[in-house]
Amino acid sequence: MSDELRPSPRYKPVSLFVTCIVDMIFPQTGISVVEILEHLGVAVSFPMGQTCCGQPPFNTGFHDDARACARRFLDAFADAEVIVTPSGSCASMVRHYYPELFQDDPALYDRAVWTAANTWEFTEYLVDGLGITDLGAALPPTTVAFHDSCHGLRLMGLGEQARRLVGSVRGVTLAELTGHDACCGFGGTFAVKMPEISSAMLRDKVTNIVASEADVIVCGDASCLMQMNGGLTRQGQPARVMHVADLLAKGLKAAGA
Repeated sequence: MSDELRPSPRYKPVSLFVTCIVDMIFPQTGISVVEILEHLGVAVSFPMGQTCCGQPPFNTGFHDDARACARRFLDAFADAEVIVTPSGSCASMVRHYYPELFQDDPALYDRAVWTAANTWEFTEYLVDGLGITDLGAALPPTTVAFHDSCHGLRLMGLGEQARRLVGSVRGVTLAELTGHDACCGFGGTFAVKMPEISSAMLRDKVTNIVASEADVIVCGDASCLMQMNGGLTRQGQPARVMHVADLLAKGLKAAGA
């Protein structure tokens, strides 16, 4: 289904797909997403049966294992009207590859297509789905630059959405990060299978972050956040990479205060 034919998510409750890394390492990001959606009057539920979207085994070539994860996902979100996730990487897995995984399974193919059409990355949902770019947030004077995560940028067409949302926060000045669209080196199983190349890519990214005038580097994937902040702290630098949902939620709280 083309993006032009996707059902509108407006006036529908949202089921949150929190993702593995957010669930295990950055739970506050999931809380930030809920706080923002509830601020907008959106009803949010959290299907307790959710696990992994299946991207790690899919990218490694274990498509049967990926299908098992995807079946669990389809079951967990069977009652969802709209699925929102704070990850361009996981959203791209569901949107682009679930129909492919089940193309030879008539019993699940239609469900996979429906799920793909109704899954939204968080900033995409706000800007493209709801038409919202200004949350009424405010921060002390803060310069913000962006890291564009690979799957979000190249498979989902993301980047402008986060910039519009963050740019509308009072007190924020936008800056450009050198190499903003270059991979941070995580790449899921890539960092495990090719650690030397991954580390070299991370060194380049950390060098650009350290040289940046930005107070905060914003990204849309917790995996990239983990990778870049890990690289920064190992060099004795402050961990100044933040998920876009956390920055926006912080701005909402500051505006309310």
